[in-house]
Amino acid sequence: MFYARPWSWLISCVAISAAALLAALQPAATTSVAAEPTSEAQAGVQPVEPSMHEFMEYVLEPGYKRLKAEMAKDEKDRAVWKAIKGDALSLAEASNLLLFRAPEEGGADWKAHAVATRTAGQAFYQAARAADSSSAASAWRNLLNQCNACHKQFANGKYQLVP
Repeated sequence: MFYARPWSWLISCVAISAAALLAALQPAATTSVAAEPTSEAQAGVQPVEPSMHEFMEYVLEPGYKRLKAEMAKDEKDRAVWKAIKGDALSLAEASNLLLFRAPEEGGADWKAHAVATRTAGQAFYQAARAADSSSAASAWRNLLNQCNACHKQFANGKYQLVP
């Protein structure tokens, strides 16, 4: 660097050193959002929305509707397969959330349905990853059959899903 005044380089060095020293002495900023939970209950999985109807409508139904449209397409390019993979994975993972939402009556059946749905969703996701139309279509129907079996038992047969 060229300095017009002979001593300006020294002043610049002192200023930079002072800034670095001040920065080093500042307390480190924390990135923690909150303090440690105060109890085990707070740290555990808890529903944000207690209504199963609302959970299904806002967490699971949008993915189902998108998948229904994407799976109906005859031609599936990379973008379509990516959308299918994303929603298939989301539905499979969301099935894990069903496990802790089991009702008091029929809880064991509920959990069995949730595991079967997760397993079917996982198979659907894997078929979508392989971009295998035939396997994906079969896995998609199996996933919907698992959902419908649960709806039949716990929603009095309402909300039957179709491919």
